[in-house]
Amino acid sequence: MPVEKLENDIQTLVGKISRGEIMLPEIQRGYVWKPTQVAKLIESLYRGYPSGSLLLWRTDDMPETRPIAISGGNGAPPAVPPLFLLDGQQRLTSLHRVISDHPEAQIVFNVETQAFQNQSAATAKDPRWMKVADVLRPGAKQFPVIVRMSGALPEMDPDLIGERISRLALIRDRRFHMEVLTEFPYEEIAQIFVRVNSGRPLKTSDLALATLSARWPGIVDRLETEARYWAKHDFGDLDATFLTRALTGTVLGRGLSTWSHSRLIAATDEQLERGWATVQRGLRHLVPLLKENLKISSSGLLPSHMVLLPLIVLLGERADESLDAETTKGLLYWFLVATIRNRYSTSTDTRLSQDIPVTRESEPVRRLLTNLGIVGTQVEVTPQALAGRTVGSPYFFLSYLVAKEAGATDWWHGTQISALAEGGQKLEYHHIHPQATLKNHPAKYTKTEINDLANLAFISAKANRKISDRSPREYFVDAKFSLLTEAELAAHFVPYDEALRDAGTYREFLVARRRRLAGAMTELLDRFRPAWMDEAPAAADPLAGCSLEFVLYQSTWDESRVVAVAQQDGSTWTGSFGLNELVSALDAADGGLDSDLVISGETCPLRVEGDSVNVTIGPFTVSGTLGEWRQMVEREKDDALPLSQLPQVVEIPRQGEPALFPVTSIE
Repeated sequence: MPVEKLENDIQTLVGKISRGEIMLPEIQRGYVWKPTQVAKLIESLYRGYPSGSLLLWRTDDMPETRPIAISGGNGAPPAVPPLFLLDGQQRLTSLHRVISDHPEAQIVFNVETQAFQNQSAATAKDPRWMKVADVLRPGAKQFPVIVRMSGALPEMDPDLIGERISRLALIRDRRFHMEVLTEFPYEEIAQIFVRVNSGRPLKTSDLALATLSARWPGIVDRLETEARYWAKHDFGDLDATFLTRALTGTVLGRGLSTWSHSRLIAATDEQLERGWATVQRGLRHLVPLLKENLKISSSGLLPSHMVLLPLIVLLGERADESLDAETTKGLLYWFLVATIRNRYSTSTDTRLSQDIPVTRESEPVRRLLTNLGIVGTQVEVTPQALAGRTVGSPYFFLSYLVAKEAGATDWWHGTQISALAEGGQKLEYHHIHPQATLKNHPAKYTKTEINDLANLAFISAKANRKISDRSPREYFVDAKFSLLTEAELAAHFVPYDEALRDAGTYREFLVARRRRLAGAMTELLDRFRPAWMDEAPAAADPLAGCSLEFVLYQSTWDESRVVAVAQQDGSTWTGSFGLNELVSALDAADGGLDSDLVISGETCPLRVEGDSVNVTIGPFTVSGTLGEWRQMVEREKDDALPLSQLPQVVEIPRQGEPALFPVTSIE
């Protein structure tokens, strides 16, 4: 294979980037590392740990490129033909940022503890911390830094300070092994790029984008231009990654899979152009429908964006004719039910492979509804279906829609609630019965009960601050809130019964408000239910009456544990597992690797399926994206209890076939 093997030190490589002698082909994804990851890279280099090799490409045919996420550079054409970086972008970009003192890579070094982190207000005031750039930037001298740090830290041995700073400066001389591919066409380079990154943090959508950029130069610019258009229209989640999904789904007629890349390579220019036109046309029809008919003013409201994909294909490929009222209602009905049923929370690409093809058949709306299993039924939201649901549930999204539809207003400003409000009017969710009055109450309310969506209302940030931890018995009749009227509370589906304003009757309050919310949600669904759908008994929500609650018991000296309590069909399952074990398994999943989690003494596989991470916990197979899993972990850390309070857990073995459960619904 035509491969050159070279070595360059970090200082040389950073200089090549500044001079444009190392560039990024369009095939690359964007820079994604966070400051913590950058700090870990610098620490690894400081400690002499292996740092991996680099893969580059030399070609006489200048490919489409994308900018490197750095500051500086002379902007002039390189004096020598550039090399194109295929593997190592995150590391080299991070090193350039640190050495050039980029504002988003202000990595600092603690001379006393030899720790690394991003600059903060605390480290800026602490004399033990120094900027790494002070000794790594071009022309930097060690001696002035050593003198300065010795003066700031008189209790430390100056020789030790000098030794550590000199060791830090040696990072510039660390050498990277480089493999330079030559004599390869762009199409083959794309295949190499995909294979090199398979099983790595690069996700299926990133690999699809890499394949598309090789097959269809200029597509990244089209995607980013389209993403900017939607960001200006408050649908910023329709980013390049989402648009890649939409384009590949349109061209392939299904979700992504292992054979997607070869199929994309084989697609003709006409198929790609037609697919892109479908995506643009579909979005320009769909987004106004969501905004005007459902009052969804921002993509940030949507629990899932995957649910948009079949509708994009359907609307984008329709004949240029008017959309009749029943078809419009059917589209939005499918959207709502698919959302609350978590249609794409698990096996995303399998479900897309079922739904996208039927959008190209006769009666596509009927076929989509058939795939949901609701033709011939009436979907009803019951109070039981809302029990135990919290902010991660799609019913929370539905609760916003019905409040918006009811004309709910803010309890301070009096303006209608809006997801686009800013400043003090920015929308927040508020605990009607504050957590402070419910925690440690003699009634022993659980965390799930306290955070139940029936206890959440949409009000402004200022109103939320003004209420603070006061009971509704106080602030509902506060003159500053203009004595909230029965009509104002009714628009938020809050019962006016004064007896339900006391923490002692909180469970009765939840029952009353769930009843109101469920009725409003069912009415909303019924309004969009097509007339041609026959009346029949309600289609049961498979997660009605189901809940999964985590409580983290944390310690700095012993293994932190998570206690899980699941409710299903009136039965309760309990179990526990180590937090560090879960975090390690998620780290492995970030690299595309399956792992195991020991729960209640049973080894449970944690599997990576496309962009989803799935693990069976008690009666449920819990599924979600890696980002959703990590958000759940961080939320539990915020609510952690001391390990000393860990109860005696009755470990119950799992029985029966597990039901699918989205990680976003864990409380």
